[in-house]
Amino acid sequence: MIDGKKTLFSGMQATGNLTLGNYLGALKNWVTLNEEYECFFCVVDEHSITVRQNPAELRKRSRDLLMLYIAAGLDPEKNCIYYQSHVSAHAELAWILNCYTYMGELSRMTQFKDKSAKHADNINAGLFTYPVLMAADILLFQADVVPVGIDQMQHLELTRDIANRFNGVYGDVFTIPEAYIGKVGAKIMSLQEPTKKMSKSDENANASIYLMDDMDTIMRKCKRAVTDSLAQIRYSEEQPGVKNLIDIYSACTGKTPAEVEREFDGKGYGDFKLAVGESVCSVLKPLQEEHARLAKDKAYVDQIIKNNAEKAGYYANKTLRKVQKKIGFPERVR
Repeated sequence: MIDGKKTLFSGMQATGNLTLGNYLGALKNWVTLNEEYECFFCVVDEHSITVRQNPAELRKRSRDLLMLYIAAGLDPEKNCIYYQSHVSAHAELAWILNCYTYMGELSRMTQFKDKSAKHADNINAGLFTYPVLMAADILLFQADVVPVGIDQMQHLELTRDIANRFNGVYGDVFTIPEAYIGKVGAKIMSLQEPTKKMSKSDENANASIYLMDDMDTIMRKCKRAVTDSLAQIRYSEEQPGVKNLIDIYSACTGKTPAEVEREFDGKGYGDFKLAVGESVCSVLKPLQEEHARLAKDKAYVDQIIKNNAEKAGYYANKTLRKVQKKIGFPERVR
């Protein structure tokens, strides 16, 4: 807890192009939560290198992602928005926590199995211990709350197990984090395969709406979205394509699925898809304009990066020093 507020931690990888699903499922929730919590939002560039990256591209994507955090509405004066690689405590605590994590726990991680299958030529140790670095990310800031998608719950449970194990040996060192899962837009699905989550790595360009897509592209992708032959707009598991479009429209307009059903009662899929596309454009256009403005103000963004790295480092090192003392590392001579 900082200044009477509970602490929240979250982050995104600086790889690929962020999708509408990333925005509606995470970024938008962050903006609604940042007044209630003391927030640390990380660009998790250290996690990114479990897969080979082009260095220049990684640097550019990291900066773009940090600017997108701000463009989405996160005030960098109120929220700590920083690069993971600029705070060495992440890697230092991860090594320590590796020694309190069991091989069997890591081998059961679904994401390790999935990524190993996709990158069979590069199954590295970092990919295997990735969840321990994630645990370090969260525990460094004594996070009370972590906004996570359903697919990340396994990692958060491991974080809780590691923290409880460490606390069981050394006393009350780490706060045990709880999950926060947004109710609306928590899981936006592919426009082409609505039983699959919308992904920034999807090979089908029409499956995902990217945050930096131009307005014409957004409208075209919505018009091409898969629906069905039932010709009715109902929020039903039997109509996954329509249900997904309702979720998107609901998240962009603030309307409930029931209100959306009433609004489009008797109307066709063409009218509905057009409205969905327009609602997405109304959300993403201001974000894109703010991102473009930030990109032109290098000095301002550089100052944010410097100031927030120092703030994150201060709080992270408070936890790290406590952990180092507990396990018996010699105190640093100042």
